[in-house]
Amino acid sequence: MSYSDSGNSRPWRNDGGAQPHAYDPYLHPELFRGVATRRAFAFLIDMVVISVPVILGYIFIAVFGVVTLGIGWALFWLAWPASVIWAIVYYGACIGGPSSATVGMRIMDLELRTWYGAPGYFVLGATHAVLFWVSVSFLSPFVVLVGLFNGRRRLLHDFVLGTVVINNSVRAPAPQTARTW
Repeated sequence: MSYSDSGNSRPWRNDGGAQPHAYDPYLHPELFRGVATRRAFAFLIDMVVISVPVILGYIFIAVFGVVTLGIGWALFWLAWPASVIWAIVYYGACIGGPSSATVGMRIMDLELRTWYGAPGYFVLGATHAVLFWVSVSFLSPFVVLVGLFNGRRRLLHDFVLGTVVINNSVRAPAPQTARTW
């Protein structure tokens, strides 16, 4: 049984059926072409973006410790928790932003979406980062191998969270330039 009300164009479902996947690798294989490789490069770019402020923070604490004759070095105990918080906030804010992608993903033209097509949000981005690091810590090679044997190139933490990474350039084609003749 389904109906549409005047304020909502999506039908209401009461038949117990699940919502279908928004991105089908068999109907739209171009959405997943090269995603695994580009995702690896996006990860490396994100690690640089995350590590630059962390390294600058460590340098600041080291210099501050010299200037304060060693007292400032007590701040080193804050550096590790601050680094973890910075990484979680970075992923949450980037994936929760309007582009649903981190800086590395934007450079590589990727986008994170939920399995039903909705954009990412802060908690999803933060949880995505935490689950990635936890799964890599325990199951390092298997996390990557899972992505090689499914059509959507989803990794283990993508299955748990219900997310999918797609090619953004295919989904949103670039506008054509104006003709000059």
